[in-house]
Amino acid sequence: MTLAAAVLTFAVVAGALTVTPGLDTALVLRAALTRRRREALATAAGIVAGLFVWGAAAAVGVSALLTASEVAFDVLRYAGAAYLVAYGVRLLVAAVRHRAAGVESAGQVSGTAWRAARTGLVTNLLNPKVGVFYVALLPQFVPAGSDPLLVGLLLAAVHGALSMVWFLLLTQLAQLLGRWLRRPGTVRAVDGVTGVALVGFGLRLAVTAR
Repeated sequence: MTLAAAVLTFAVVAGALTVTPGLDTALVLRAALTRRRREALATAAGIVAGLFVWGAAAAVGVSALLTASEVAFDVLRYAGAAYLVAYGVRLLVAAVRHRAAGVESAGQVSGTAWRAARTGLVTNLLNPKVGVFYVALLPQFVPAGSDPLLVGLLLAAVHGALSMVWFLLLTQLAQLLGRWLRRPGTVRAVDGVTGVALVGFGLRLAVTAR
């Protein structure tokens, strides 16, 4: 397989994964619906940064530990599950208390964007399923004689680019409906639905074997 063929084939697989509804889509869509475009894009950027970390780890064999070691996989799995459940409960509590979780004043936009990026990054890195996906898939797309690290980063860049295009589309759609979607009642509803989804993702991650 040539490098060009590997990239194109991987792009098809990564594209299908990207548009499949999941945790990343839920986080970006929630940020786009209830906050500013900047926070939504920051969340997306954090998620994409996590893809680069996983791509590099898979290329150098670090994430192979998740496949080889049951203990390592379980530690990351339970840490990720706890994080998702805690974040989901926080959104549910905010919805019940009739306030939007994470709404900041105009003078705190920068800090909010950094916090959104951190949320996207941490959520992605604490999801062992992403690591297993990368360690299982990437080696199949590394042409013989190529530098695994460089190819891994290139494929992660392809996945990241596709993800950003998808997240931009979601954000743009939310912006078109922004005035209605940012009403207090709608924000609470979105926080509540997202909170339930995150708790569900977390519980499923905790009880599902690899």
